[in-house]
Amino acid sequence: MCNSNCSCGCGRGCTTSLVVKILLIVGGINWGLVGVGMLMGSDWNVVKMILGTMPTLEAIVYILVGVAAVMKIFGCRCKTCMGACACGSDVKEGGSM
Repeated sequence: MCNSNCSCGCGRGCTTSLVVKILLIVGGINWGLVGVGMLMGSDWNVVKMILGTMPTLEAIVYILVGVAAVMKIFGCRCKTCMGACACGSDVKEGGSM
């Protein structure tokens, strides 16, 4: 996850980018299970199953997934993520892309 403008898929970045990726995967799987559970007539919200006795912590998880989605939209602009993407230099130097 270099930045939002990069399509090289080099996949190297900072710890924050990795956490964002994990949160989005967990959130996506959870929402998929919620949808399947609704079709099956039950509640398959895994976050609620795990953290249901701690509603404040459950809300924090949902907020973090939302923040991760916003961060993914705009991309990480840290030096590690910006430097990890070499596709811009390949295009400028006449490399094939």
